[in-house]
Amino acid sequence: MKYETVVGLEIHTELSTKTKMYCGCATTFGSAPNSNCCPGCLAMPGTLPVLNKTAVRYAIAAGLAMNCEISAWGKQDRKNYFYPDLPKAYQDSQLDTPLCKNGYIDITVDNTIKRIRINRIHIEEDAGKLLHDSISGDTLIDLNRGSLPLIEIVTEPDISSAEEAKLFLESVKAILEYTEVSDCKMEQGSLRCDVNVSIRPEGETKLGTRCEMKNINSFRAAFRAIEFESMRQKKELEFGGKLVQETRRWDDVKGESTSMRNKETAMDYRYFPDPDLVYIAIDDDFIDDVKRSLPELPAARKTRYMEQYNISSYDAEQITNSKQYAEFFEGCLAEGATPKAVCNWILGDIARILNEKNMSPGDIPFSHIQLAKLIGLIEDGIISNTAGKTVLSELFENPRNPEDIVSEKGLAQISDEGQLTKAICEVIAANPKSVEDYKAGKDKAIGFLIGQTMRATKGKGNPELINKLLKTELDK
Repeated sequence: MKYETVVGLEIHTELSTKTKMYCGCATTFGSAPNSNCCPGCLAMPGTLPVLNKTAVRYAIAAGLAMNCEISAWGKQDRKNYFYPDLPKAYQDSQLDTPLCKNGYIDITVDNTIKRIRINRIHIEEDAGKLLHDSISGDTLIDLNRGSLPLIEIVTEPDISSAEEAKLFLESVKAILEYTEVSDCKMEQGSLRCDVNVSIRPEGETKLGTRCEMKNINSFRAAFRAIEFESMRQKKELEFGGKLVQETRRWDDVKGESTSMRNKETAMDYRYFPDPDLVYIAIDDDFIDDVKRSLPELPAARKTRYMEQYNISSYDAEQITNSKQYAEFFEGCLAEGATPKAVCNWILGDIARILNEKNMSPGDIPFSHIQLAKLIGLIEDGIISNTAGKTVLSELFENPRNPEDIVSEKGLAQISDEGQLTKAICEVIAANPKSVEDYKAGKDKAIGFLIGQTMRATKGKGNPELINKLLKTELDK
């Protein structure tokens, strides 16, 4: 039997507020353990929470950017569970009155637009963090993360493959970065997701038994987890087994999921409205103010790039999926660089080096001005494209004026016609057989002669000029 995969995502995003959800403690990442805490974070008796208004604003901004309806009012509910990193023994969340609902994001799959519906976006607080010492066997707790503001983005089960999930996650990340709702630093836990996977016979409309994998913190891990879990479920059914609804742990090192526990339901959490928090009332003026503050979003910027700069849909999407790439791209254009050349360098060698060094687009160590100068040196024929790659590598290691790098390393091309003609004449004299082949119509002969001329100039000859001058000499 042929099966199809059905995926739903629950994306948790830490908001870029300066203070926590219900108190004035800092949200700074990397502080000394338990240094950003107060009696409220620690759930001391007698403390009362006060909702962070900026967190509400950021949640609404995300909702508007993802085409959601904004609720006029909402409440916050206690989600009760007992775990060492949760001193209150409950997490404030929203059960049935999310701030945002019924949204969507369009993704491009095989040149076709597919709409992924968003069920809801609600606010909640984060839990603390347990640190397990593998040597001593001890477990330590850091409550700095406790009560950090989060939004949870819950999709409908509209995703049909690991690739679609990856495309959707990239789109969500781009929107959150553009709106500055979150820094989306996955390595710091600012963006993570739970993946719900089920399978069903092709053509069936009823959903199958789903399994959830928790706290996946990279797009690559989400892709691999969906691929593995989908195949695991298919094998289970093919061998006569039965699937159960459960929560599974994804091990990215081993590339496999293992069972943790049966999946909880809303009843297990015993939700009830938090009596210490008042209802959230949102008027139209507040929503309009948030709407006016939204920047040009990735989808609109992609369309503009295609129309204004005549670049392909693929290039425009890859550039605009990263706010840092898009700003770098526009900075280069402001310096006079050509759009296609900038795209090629950003999506080619720059992306490759970033990947090799495990860096993000925001970590590029040189400026858009320096890249624009590098492109200008190539287009003016001062250096070759190969030499440009050498300059780029040097910019990553020791950023400075590209012209200085060219001078220091002797990378300038020879474009003097007299000097090149002399070298060409010497090559022609030394290779009479190739000259005869060229005159006999053998196209490969001129390629050989160009290569010999490049060798004679120690790779510094201008290839285009060599090709032109060589044909002139051969046709005499």
